[in-house]
Amino acid sequence: MELKDVSKRYGGTVALDAVDLDVGQGETVAVLGPNGAGKTTLLSIALGLLDPGSGAVRVFGRTPVEALHAGGVGVLLQDSGLLEDARVAELVAAVAGMYPRPLPVEAAMRAAGVAELATRRVGRLSGGQQQRVRFALALVGDPKLLVLDEPTVGLDVESRRALWQEVRARTAQGSTVIFATHYLTEADDYADRVVLLAGGKIIADGPVNTIKSLVGGTEVRFVFEGADASGFETLPGVRQVRIEGRAVALHTGDSDATLRALFAAFDDVREVHTMSTDLESAVVSLAGGAGR
Repeated sequence: MELKDVSKRYGGTVALDAVDLDVGQGETVAVLGPNGAGKTTLLSIALGLLDPGSGAVRVFGRTPVEALHAGGVGVLLQDSGLLEDARVAELVAAVAGMYPRPLPVEAAMRAAGVAELATRRVGRLSGGQQQRVRFALALVGDPKLLVLDEPTVGLDVESRRALWQEVRARTAQGSTVIFATHYLTEADDYADRVVLLAGGKIIADGPVNTIKSLVGGTEVRFVFEGADASGFETLPGVRQVRIEGRAVALHTGDSDATLRALFAAFDDVREVHTMSTDLESAVVSLAGGAGR
């Protein structure tokens, strides 16, 4: 998948701003960013569901629509409807008939964990079960490129794990996967590359460890019982402060100096621990900085 200088505007709002993106065979790419960053717009343009305002898009060297018609792309969209009166097996079989070389219907349903629902009507399934049906529809064409927009929304822990196991099995066979998610632990665990969007621009692109290293440093996390939470930002080494209720996280470039000053200045601090920067902290820091 290749996007060159792609921009998209909605009236006065810039959804994508001169985006360049090149995804190669066999990659698992997580597209991350805050709400409104342009993730769904980017995927929709790459799939031919939206026309770019400017720029060019190629998928397998073709236009997105040509690639879809050739059966090379499987898609799970965040807001995709289903035929509620159809039975699961009927729906998967109907979609399989649209592809030149589909998987056997039973195989696709097993891979998505819906084989036991084959005779159930789609409209009577739970939200999580319907999401698994959508995954079966994305798989049944045996695509070389899977595009997944928030694929695990509504799934329980076991279903999430099974979905990612299937994704890993496909990438091990040379398929490519691009997914957008708000579950940053999934990107940390399953992506080998992260593309971070903010304000319609790609502000970071690289392996997960590279994205983490762009921020660097350590997080000091603790519970603050005091009444006045001001002053944390002035502690030595502190680059960023996040406060959620009584929980405080300090991103610091010098954890030793930060801890010494923290204990000297604040009496009502407990449950203190330090940890190296995780993907969530890196995304918050980078995307927050881009937004200022």
